[in-house]
Amino acid sequence: MLYEVLLVIYLIVALLLIGMVLIQQGKGADMGASFGAGSSNTMFGASGSANFMSRTTAILATLFFVISLILGNLSSNQVKQGDEWENIETPAAQTQMADEAPAPAKEQQPENTIPE
Repeated sequence: MLYEVLLVIYLIVALLLIGMVLIQQGKGADMGASFGAGSSNTMFGASGSANFMSRTTAILATLFFVISLILGNLSSNQVKQGDEWENIETPAAQTQMADEAPAPAKEQQPENTIPE
C-alpha cells in the first residue's frame, strides 16, 4: 500500500516539477524587465517571483530525488524477498534438473537370433 501511495505522490511531484521549470523565465528575460517589459508588475515584486519559483523548483526537485530513492529501496527489498521470483525456473536450472533425472527404463526386448 505504501508503495502505491508513494508512486502517486512521485508522479504528482514530477508533473509539478516539469510545470515549474517550464513556467520560469530564462536568465535573458531579466534584461527585458529593466526596459519596462512588465515583469515588475508581478504579485511577488520585481525579483520576488524569481526567488519564489526557484525555491519551489528546488523543493520539488529535492522531493523528487528523495521519493526516487525511497521507491528504489522499496522495490529492491521486494525482489530480495523473492515473492514472485521463487517459482521461476531458469533455463540453466531446467537443464540441470534434466541431467539429474534418471533415464527411463528400457524395455527388455528378446534378442533376435537367426536360427542356423
